[in-house]
Amino acid sequence: MASVSELYDVSWEEMRDKLRKWREDNCRNSEQIVDVGEELISEHASKLGDDIWIIYEQLMIAALDCSRDDLALTCLHELEKQFSDSHRVKRLSGMRLEALERYDEANKDYDAILQDDPTNTAARKRKISILKAQGKSTEAIRELNEYLEQFVGDQEAWHELSELYINEHDYGKAAFCLEELMMTNPHNHLYCEQYAEVKYTQGGLENLELARKYFAQALRLNNRNMRALFGLYMSASHIAASPKVSAKVKKDNMKYAAWAASQINRAYKLAGRGTKDNKCSVKAVEEMLESMQITMS
Repeated sequence: MASVSELYDVSWEEMRDKLRKWREDNCRNSEQIVDVGEELISEHASKLGDDIWIIYEQLMIAALDCSRDDLALTCLHELEKQFSDSHRVKRLSGMRLEALERYDEANKDYDAILQDDPTNTAARKRKISILKAQGKSTEAIRELNEYLEQFVGDQEAWHELSELYINEHDYGKAAFCLEELMMTNPHNHLYCEQYAEVKYTQGGLENLELARKYFAQALRLNNRNMRALFGLYMSASHIAASPKVSAKVKKDNMKYAAWAASQINRAYKLAGRGTKDNKCSVKAVEEMLESMQITMS
């Protein structure tokens, strides 16, 4: 089988730079990283200088994603030889044990790190990941809340906590977590959309009005957010159908729903203009929207 460099006619420098770009962009394209990284360390290790250590780490994490324990172990052994007392390497060892579902052993690695450094956030979060993997949602929620008391600015932890609450159908607390995220990230359209989805799921006129507002805000921040567009249609439609709203509110929300429906149809037409499959998908969207039409009473 041809190597990556032969297949795509790239030099080892280009392969190294590609891995660096994926790290900087925080890409988790693990299969590609394994393909490029495995050849790089096996054929060009001597040319990489100190870059080789961060490549070993990047490659090991990708190997775990791809169930390549042989490759992960190779990387880990090299890192352990170079950095025998490193907490970072011990955490990677724990992650490998997690991938093998040897959770008790992984926890021992993380506990050893925390004994030396109680403020090590990465080790604490790995312990929470183990609770999630074991289906212990209540314990994971408790640990995350305790963690956030100390590290209130950890946005990833707030987002993870919101997802745990959603899984437990505790939408009020999930909404609170997303409100925290929106305060620090007012221009993040995904947080607005997720908050709107939570309020929509909670139901009731007040929550539906909030949902419509935040679906609209998500679209203002990113007009290609199709989930927000469908959400705007759904929330406006339900508000317009409510017997509790005035004629003006009903009329306004029918306009919002009609606008969203037209934008959804337009997006589907543009996405696959002229293709047979697109005609089928547009027809399906039109039928779905027609089945939910709101009519003036």
